Amino acid sequence: MSGVGWFTAIIIGAIAGWLAEKFMKADMGLLMNIILGILGAMLFNFLLGLVGGGLSGFWGSLIAGFIGACILIGVARMIRGKKHG
Repeated sequence: MSGVGWFTAIIIGAIAGWLAEKFMKADMGLLMNIILGILGAMLFNFLLGLVGGGLSGFWGSLIAGFIGACILIGVARMIRGKKHG
């Protein structure tokens, strides 16, 4: 989450994680939403960096956090599905 402070990163992470939770129809909780949003933003910006891009600032971090959190939720579901399947 480049270009934003820690407090703003937590707020953006919470919003991005909550949006991803609703979009992916998951049930996480506030702390997990914050973690997913922040880690999701880092993951998605890393992936964008591999192809020469990146997002920064409030809106860029929110978009990256949302997409990255959706990816993380999807990966967690795949891993959980393999354990129970």
